[in-house]
Amino acid sequence: MAKGGKINKISAVILFFLGCFFQVLPVRAGELSQPPHLIQSVSAEDIYEGMAALGLAHCPVLEEPDLEAALENVKDSVVRIDMGKAYGSGVIFRMTAEGAVIATNRHVLAYWREETGVIRFPEGYYAGARVLGSSESCDVGFLLVEKEALGLPAISGLRTVFVDEGVYAGLREGEAVFVLGAGREEDETIFQEALLEDTGKYIETFGGEMLYGRGFAREGMSGGGIFDSYGRLIGLLAGGTDQNEIAGVPVDQAVKAYREITGD
Repeated sequence: MAKGGKINKISAVILFFLGCFFQVLPVRAGELSQPPHLIQSVSAEDIYEGMAALGLAHCPVLEEPDLEAALENVKDSVVRIDMGKAYGSGVIFRMTAEGAVIATNRHVLAYWREETGVIRFPEGYYAGARVLGSSESCDVGFLLVEKEALGLPAISGLRTVFVDEGVYAGLREGEAVFVLGAGREEDETIFQEALLEDTGKYIETFGGEMLYGRGFAREGMSGGGIFDSYGRLIGLLAGGTDQNEIAGVPVDQAVKAYREITGD
């Protein structure tokens, strides 16, 4: 789609919401009540694409820290990546005009086969996906679930994780965070509290600086989200140990990888 077409759709969506707003304004006595003049009509697809372009389709963020409340806000943004004999986790990272972008680990995508791989969303939706690419510098990769694979009503109800690169610099040692990833059962999502110990610990296994903390991680949770107590994504879980250590790819690295792969 041409750039001008996207701008027109965004403008139409803004006009649509403004029209809804003006329709509910009270009318003074003696004034004529007329519907607002809409320059361009909008379809459900236009509204979806406009919201995606404006970044409006993300999970809410709390004003005060609360792990349990944050969990409720983000739990439907973590997906199961089923690859037959193996499975992993991912997060709904972006909504685009093409569909839902799923962020996960590069090492998870090593098992992915487009002819057999399936994404399971918490709402019970299943869909195939295609690989957008993987980073060469960190353990991150991306899948795209095209909107046609889910259908417009279903994909319009999805919400992305809230991503703000500036949040990462403000994290502090000892801060309470939590991890969300897929469990062994198809409809199981594992929630685990953790304590952040380092935001830039070099871990040789991953060949780079990682988010490091104390918490539980089970096989299959790789690619799941690490969130702060406000519900903001701070990293992608990459691994754990029997000594209750967890390591994740910092969110700023994931954002950089996405931009390098997609040019967005």
